[in-house]
Amino acid sequence: MKLFNTFFMGGFECADHINRSGERINLLKETQHDTRVYEDYEALYAIGIKTVREGICWSEVEKSPGFFDFTEVYNRMKAAEEIGIQQIWDLIHFGYPDDIYPTHPHFCDRFTALCVAFASFYNENSIQELYVVPINEISFLSWHSGDVRGTVPFAVNSGWDIKYHLCKAAISGIKALKTVDPECVIILVEPLVKIHANEQENLDISELNEHQFQAMDIIAGRMCPELGGSEDYLDILGFNYYWNCQWIANSEPLDWPDTEQKRTPLSELLQAAHERYKKPIFISETGHFGSGRVEWIEEIISQSLIAKENGVDLNGICIYPVTDRPDWDNLESYSNCGIFDLDANGERIAHHEYLEVIKNATSKFKNTTKIMDFVLNLFR
Repeated sequence: MKLFNTFFMGGFECADHINRSGERINLLKETQHDTRVYEDYEALYAIGIKTVREGICWSEVEKSPGFFDFTEVYNRMKAAEEIGIQQIWDLIHFGYPDDIYPTHPHFCDRFTALCVAFASFYNENSIQELYVVPINEISFLSWHSGDVRGTVPFAVNSGWDIKYHLCKAAISGIKALKTVDPECVIILVEPLVKIHANEQENLDISELNEHQFQAMDIIAGRMCPELGGSEDYLDILGFNYYWNCQWIANSEPLDWPDTEQKRTPLSELLQAAHERYKKPIFISETGHFGSGRVEWIEEIISQSLIAKENGVDLNGICIYPVTDRPDWDNLESYSNCGIFDLDANGERIAHHEYLEVIKNATSKFKNTTKIMDFVLNLFR
């Protein structure tokens, strides 16, 4: 099965949920990617990145129940075809239409209808193979919405219930996608985390670390078999990894940079995930902010090399985000985390050192031998 056009990819922030203030956000619009897609794609193509992660923004495309308008999505599809960019489409990236939420009686049917409509539209209007992430980060979304009141339905102590219903919808949606387009490539994306023991608490750390795999296990049919999951629904697996993905149980994230060597190397986390599922994997989101983004991506590159050398079927690194993005709960606050930062008018301002590291790695990440030489030179 053909995977990705390039090892390095770019991800565009496409969250469209209702934030803690009860306000609908749409970060495609906030960053102007919806209107500057040609500019953004050409900038990536120039540094050798020809695969991107995008989102359709369900809350935007479903104008009323069962009625969809993919006009804006179509514009990005055409831009990709003209420039030579491969797209991976998120159908849920934290947001839903105003009148539903994961435990709503109509949620599963509405999401399945979305999958049918989008796959049909895509097949009628694109010459590219369809790559779909049905629901981005089910584990995070169920915690964010069901345990800490971060978005709809603003609940606590309901994370498992929401996770169960999101997985139910994902399985139904995947079946629909595969019915409309049997060649559709399904990508599941989840956080990759490591919880470390807390010396002051007697906790089963092994069990806590298992929770991150529940959504993939359910969709694979390894848990909750009544939902109809199957190993066949796992084509490619994506794992999102940021500096705060390792923490002490019921406490704070471990420091990064890891001067005290307390963190588990990313290469080991990737290897464990690969051995668990034995499917092609990639780092589906990674990045950092401020001056630390250069050191961060250098570390990700080196750890990716080690993973590949150890036999992990690692197929890519998605730099996330391509352009800087605002905080979900304060749209005035930007974190300087992109390959391109944004000024007050939304103009793209390249972070040259960050961009240069990615550009050099892109041109040399052709095979293990070449990248080994590259990384060794990088740290001399």
